[in-house]
Amino acid sequence: MLAAVRGVIQGNTVVIENEDMRAYDGTEVIVTLLEYPAHLKKKAPVDWDSFVKPSERGKHVDEYMKEMREDDRM
Repeated sequence: MLAAVRGVIQGNTVVIENEDMRAYDGTEVIVTLLEYPAHLKKKAPVDWDSFVKPSERGKHVDEYMKEMREDDRM
């Protein structure tokens, strides 16, 4: 059986405000955290410029895209 319930972590306990869950006392469960604290996991910044090769077309991308799309429809 698979059941989803909403609860709150308090210390080492998951508190569920549903009295019907007491019938499942001692049952093995899997707990899924819905809101992982973002401040505990820091990501290294990505240097996006290292993935780009400078080109003349890249400097004038708006003009290039306009030229590519001018004759794309009949």
